[in-house]
Amino acid sequence: MRPEIKEYNYDWMMAGVMNMAGKVPNGTAKETALTYRYVPYFSKVARTFIESGEVGVQILNLFARYYGNVLGAHAAGKKIALTTFCFSPAILYAMDVVPICTEIFTALGGIVWRRGMFDYLDHACQIGLPETSCSSQRGAMGAYLAGLGESFDFVICDTPGVCDTNANAFAFAAAYLDKPFFQLNYPQNIGDHRTEGYHLEDYQAMVRFVEEQTGKKMDYERLAEVLAEVEKQDALIADLEDLHTLTPTPIPPLFNLALYAGKFTFSGNPEYTVLLEKMAATAKQLAAAGLSGLKTGREKLRACMFYIDHYTLNVNFWNWLSENGVAHMGSILSHHFRDNLDYAKALKGSAYGVDTSSPDAMLNSVAQMNARLPMVRSVRGPYDQPNMWLEETLVLAKHFGAECMIYNGTPGCRNTWANVKLIARDLERHGYPVHIMYDDAFDDRVESWEATRERLEEFFTIRGLL
Repeated sequence: MRPEIKEYNYDWMMAGVMNMAGKVPNGTAKETALTYRYVPYFSKVARTFIESGEVGVQILNLFARYYGNVLGAHAAGKKIALTTFCFSPAILYAMDVVPICTEIFTALGGIVWRRGMFDYLDHACQIGLPETSCSSQRGAMGAYLAGLGESFDFVICDTPGVCDTNANAFAFAAAYLDKPFFQLNYPQNIGDHRTEGYHLEDYQAMVRFVEEQTGKKMDYERLAEVLAEVEKQDALIADLEDLHTLTPTPIPPLFNLALYAGKFTFSGNPEYTVLLEKMAATAKQLAAAGLSGLKTGREKLRACMFYIDHYTLNVNFWNWLSENGVAHMGSILSHHFRDNLDYAKALKGSAYGVDTSSPDAMLNSVAQMNARLPMVRSVRGPYDQPNMWLEETLVLAKHFGAECMIYNGTPGCRNTWANVKLIARDLERHGYPVHIMYDDAFDDRVESWEATRERLEEFFTIRGLL
């Protein structure tokens, strides 16, 4: 790692950037324009969020709050847990624990910093993680492994489907830094009584682990409050998903990022509810006027990401979609499997509910909510089995009126790479043109954004889509 990188605390740097960006629109139009001139490396990404209006500014403030919570946790007497996007933070908030979601921190760093997360990614490899491990953990984790972030107190995660690189990254971090570690098993099945019982016992053991680390007992009244907030958020997400089916969709591409980034960081917290309310209000206003959420104002095509998005500099991917009239119809990360959604009902046993009638009912609700998070839900085994990757993708594509499909991942996504040509073949047979991106969602060095963009343009042109 370069010596200059070691001079700065990663969490402090990102908190500062997010805080300042969120304050830029508080000035006059002239002051805002002048600010962009003085921050050339950050001006494009700042413009993308700020020019998105109230929702964009709220997203920046939400991220600033998340970093701020991490920075202030120990001073407030709270413990910090290193965790993953496949584990809902709701239960940690109920236990007064501050989560660090490594994948979100990696994505934000790649989007904001011109130099990307390269030094942190490489440092993780230099001390033992293989280059074939998933870059989504390796980025932010590299900063913590180098002692350049806040010191977390323990690691708590689950096994997301069959993704061994995710599970191994957290086990490695815990061993390398000598931190207490708890890993939940993933449910082999979803919706059957035997698996639910096993999963509930796993969560009960996890609660005991967190109680040992914090010295505090689980406050089930507090958990009920958090789940009540989850109920509000689920209802708002359902509204947004309904609006997303309209033609043209009033949902801007950036809203998809905000929906799942907020869920992975602030599920069960009022901050996320406020963001969803602003998103829903904006989308309803556009829908009432019959307007598209795209920058072009005209929807030419509806594309579904059947894995993850592209997180390198300046949210280039989302901007490209919006500027070319391509509606982003969601990804494996953004869709929601609450029992009030039609597409969830179409996949037998895939939906979850919330029950606050007893401590075990609440823990089971959290367990079932986690079982519907990305990869735990979709990539648990053979891609073409019932309720798995292929069937889910087809149901979502039909529900949202997708006209083409795009795969994006990282070189470390070995389990999806093993299946992607097969699922692409099957999707083509169902009438969906498929494009496979060969970049790294978090590392621009694998394939530059310019090369990625050219391949996207070639796909849309050759297939006669744009």
